[in-house]
Order: sequence, then structure tokens, then C-alpha cells
Amino acid sequence: MTRISSRRPTHDETTSTYQRELIQRVPGDCVLQALDRQLHCIAELGSSICADQTDKIHPPYGWSIRQVVEHCANGERIFGYRILCFAAGDSTALPGWDENAYADSRFGLGKFIQIVDELTALRQANMALLRRITPSAWDRSGVADQQTVTVRALAWLTAGHLQHHLEIVAKRCKVSLRLSDSM
Repeated sequence: MTRISSRRPTHDETTSTYQRELIQRVPGDCVLQALDRQLHCIAELGSSICADQTDKIHPPYGWSIRQVVEHCANGERIFGYRILCFAAGDSTALPGWDENAYADSRFGLGKFIQIVDELTALRQANMALLRRITPSAWDRSGVADQQTVTVRALAWLTAGHLQHHLEIVAKRCKVSLRLSDSM
């Protein structure tokens, strides 16, 4: 029986409990389908959030919606780089990233829809990368932020990270985003 490379990762494909929790948030059995489904959610988000909501902070959260979307774009870029490195067999340990410093340094740059478009473009680039790597590359692993993780788990983590933030934004802004398999 052939195993599909984009299947859910096994428990031992990441050493982080937090990463496993993010991965579990994502419905479905194929990460490529989940990542693609989220593209539709990103587009919905861009058209559902009104201008007066983008820079509003909704307590208890400390970031505006604009900062959350910027954070998601930053995360997408960083996860993509990690996938690229580990899929290529690069054994260099990669550092973590200070999400607060990134959010603070980019806050206010660009129109909200431009940030949504950037996130979309980054997701499309990461999906193109995942579609072209060899099946064996999905099993390769590396160390990022002092955690061992496979390419497969990184792909699912990319989806889980965005899923987490989309759920928060939808709740904060009282918008309905189709985040599950039933689209």
C-alpha cells in the first residue's frame, strides 16, 4: 500500500506538544487540501473585515486584526523557508523567531488588503513548493527553534497556525469563515 506524502504526521514527527495541538486543529487527511481550503478563507477574510475593524484591538488580545494578518504572513514565510531547507536535506539548525518583534516592526505598513494579498501569495508559493518535492522529502526532518520536525509536520503546522489565527479573527470580528471540510 502506498502512503500519501501529504497525510497527517505521526506523533513522532514533531517533538513539540504545542505543534501537535496546532496540527490537530486542522480537519481532513491531506494537508494540500487543507492549505488550499484556507486560501478561500483568506479571501473571505479580506472581503469580510471592514476598515474600522482592522486596527482595533479586541481585549484580551494585544494585537489588532492587521497585526494578526501580518503575523500570519510572517509565519507563512518562515514555515516555507523551513520546509525548503529541510526538504533539501539541509541539516543546519534554524532559529526561532520573535513574533512580537516582527509584528511591532511591520505594523502599519501597507493597506490591509495588500497584507491579505501577501499572505495569499506566500501560501500559493508554499503550496507550489510542497507539490514539487519528492515523496521522500516529506519524511526529512530538521531542527527549528530547538524542536525536531519533519517537512510533513511543518506543512500541517503551517495550516494549523493559520487555522488558529483565522478562528480568533472570525470570533473577534463576528464573521463567519468556512474553516472546516464542509465547504
